[in-house]
Amino acid sequence: MNNRAIGIGLLGMGVVGSEVARNLLQQAERLEKQVGRTLALRRVAVRDPGRHRDLSLPAALLTADPNAVIGDSSVHVVVELMGGLHPAGDCIRAALSQRKHVVTANKEVIAAYGPELTRLAEEHEVNLLFEASVGGGIPIIGPLRKDLLANHVSSIHAIINGTTNYILTRMSQEGASFQAALRQAQELGYAEANPANDVEGADAAYKLAILSSLAFHTPVTGSDVYREGISKLSAVDFRYARELGYAIKLLAIARQEDGAVSLRVHPCLLPADQLLAKVDGVFNAIEVEGDLVGKVVFHGRGAGPKPTASAVLGDIIEAARSFAEGRKPARSGSVSHALRVMPMDDLCTQYYFRVTVADRAGVLAKIATVLGDLSISIASVIQKASDAASQTAELVIMTHPAREAHVQQAIRHMQALDVVREVSSVIRVEARG
Repeated sequence: MNNRAIGIGLLGMGVVGSEVARNLLQQAERLEKQVGRTLALRRVAVRDPGRHRDLSLPAALLTADPNAVIGDSSVHVVVELMGGLHPAGDCIRAALSQRKHVVTANKEVIAAYGPELTRLAEEHEVNLLFEASVGGGIPIIGPLRKDLLANHVSSIHAIINGTTNYILTRMSQEGASFQAALRQAQELGYAEANPANDVEGADAAYKLAILSSLAFHTPVTGSDVYREGISKLSAVDFRYARELGYAIKLLAIARQEDGAVSLRVHPCLLPADQLLAKVDGVFNAIEVEGDLVGKVVFHGRGAGPKPTASAVLGDIIEAARSFAEGRKPARSGSVSHALRVMPMDDLCTQYYFRVTVADRAGVLAKIATVLGDLSISIASVIQKASDAASQTAELVIMTHPAREAHVQQAIRHMQALDVVREVSSVIRVEARG
């Protein structure tokens, strides 16, 4: 066994970075057996080298300057765990340009610059590995890059944000309001103090962009993905959905057809007997459909220091083996053609409306006229709660497949009707076989 050490440089030492560092130090013997060479933690960039940390490291390893890690000649693999676009993106570029292998968990950077950084890694014949950027410890990037490569992937349906899935589970099972479920998620450490990236769908959009780029071999960025969050959902929608035989989930959906790709993140009504409808709490699940393999589902904990560190360490081992063997990384082939991104207005699906109306005769006829004029066919209408004091009632309307552009017009026209108090909720239905 060649024991010349392979140097690891760490950028960022938050909860995931600390877990990675702890395993590099405490599991050194096991990791050495995996690689055939010692993995040595050489330098660690942190914001404040003088701050007390649960994991004690020699002061000589710590620096406030990421470039001191990247430029260290004893560092062969740079592990970026800072998060955010800047300066993380520039640090990854610098490391690749200096022929350092790079491992990152940064979904935002990969969603924004993935194809560019992949080309840079290939140009300098080093690895750019980012398994931890989607799904925490769930292996999905590797299968899309290798195991499923022979497939023509037609669709991805995924629950890829544990925070929102936890909140929706509490709203469904306990009848909690969005705000109450969010507070509970924050108290348990599942949601950040500022949860906007999670609850407004940005985090899931970044992850869907990464998956879509790999699955469809086309450049996709986070800005290509339509997104809509969960903050407008009400506990009553979960009750009505359950009565109709559905669950409500924040789904990330990508579908390839007719030379275009549809990319969207939003709440969906899913038939309650479907597998994704049963994924609860902080768990994630990713369903990929290919022409050869059919539907395959990857399921597990999508976040947390240990699952994410598992994926990061797996990538470190792969990069270290490549370095130890002097092996050039295989070309990714991840971007081989460009697909048109389908406008959201062109989506055709079913819809759920919850509308608060005046409790009097003729209301449904006016609403039906608005929908009919826009070629939106009603599948069912149920009158729910009535309020004698305000003389209002709630209508739950399910449609047949309709065009998104027509639905958005219908919402505006319904809100203008004198008999409509509020279009309280509109949720798309993903009723797949």
